[in-house]
Amino acid sequence: MKMKKYIAPSIAEAMKQVRSELGEDAVIINSKVIVKKKFFGLIRQKNFEVLAGIDVVERPKFDMPEQMDSPVKVQPIVPKKDEQPVAGNVSELKEEIASLKKILQSMKHESIQSSLPDELKPFAEYMKRQELNQELITAICDELFVHMQTTKEISNQEIKNIAKKVLQAKLSPLPLGGLSYEKKYVCVLGPTGVGKTTTIAKMAARSVLEKKKKIGFITTDTYRIAAIEQLKTYANLLQAPVEIVYNFNDYKEAIKKFEHLDLVFIDTAGRNYKEAKYVNELKKLISFDEEVESYLVLSLTAKEKDIETIIEQFNELPVEKFVFTKIDETNSIGAMYNLMIKYNKGLAYYTTGQEVPEDIEEATADKLLELFFQGEFK
Repeated sequence: MKMKKYIAPSIAEAMKQVRSELGEDAVIINSKVIVKKKFFGLIRQKNFEVLAGIDVVERPKFDMPEQMDSPVKVQPIVPKKDEQPVAGNVSELKEEIASLKKILQSMKHESIQSSLPDELKPFAEYMKRQELNQELITAICDELFVHMQTTKEISNQEIKNIAKKVLQAKLSPLPLGGLSYEKKYVCVLGPTGVGKTTTIAKMAARSVLEKKKKIGFITTDTYRIAAIEQLKTYANLLQAPVEIVYNFNDYKEAIKKFEHLDLVFIDTAGRNYKEAKYVNELKKLISFDEEVESYLVLSLTAKEKDIETIIEQFNELPVEKFVFTKIDETNSIGAMYNLMIKYNKGLAYYTTGQEVPEDIEEATADKLLELFFQGEFK
């Protein structure tokens, strides 16, 4: 057996080196954590040492005949008259390549997971079911692995505490919390079907009931009559005026009419914002100046890749924070953490149902960490 020792800053990186040099058939013989102390023990550097091996099969050697020393002439293959060349379908080929990439990626993740201690595998599976991205799963598993090197045993509560610590470190630079009430205009953006109007009603109701603010509504959603009627219903309950705007001049007039109010909520049209033209139309209709606080509403029932496309389309607009809706309609919420960390955006609220104003939660670090562990792992 051929054996080699690998040292890397994480288990995932060590496994990558093993597969690169020894291949997928390599086996892990031993692994441990190495902690080096520098500068009189004040700085600790952590690395992972993995001993891997692979069975080497000796292949017989063959003597090449002397005539093989001369160059070999390769005759081009010419199709016969009756034969038709096979036309390759480029799109099908791309799909097959993408499928193979997914399979290889899955095999890579399974390989890393198979090297975990048995006590950690259920939680690794739980994180995978929650659709937390592999980078976060690896970071959490590394910390759990370090803990087990010293204690040998670990309880579910210890697993939760360590995972929370890693997630907390990732989320701590991001702003969390609802409306600042420092700006007069609150613009709510987002694609069709995410529940923008209901979310606005919940935010507005809290502003009236808890903060005693005088509010008004502006809607640019002139594409759906039902949306206007829905907003008017909420406005009547809150005794707040509504202005419908069709162009930028209408928008300026609405701003003048609402000079006496404390807070104005702007409900935008739900469109397919994967197309840049709709975002450009929005920029022409609304003045995104220093008096406007903007929030991007996204549904957790949508595919993460589709959400990413929408977020990237709104890059040119000053989006303060995300609002995630329909958290009660999905069994996996890992995408919420993935997107916040990837795009360096905070979270204002997440919604848990259709009831107004009850089913909305203002985001805090503690709530987000507890939310991730609502499911059970065994």
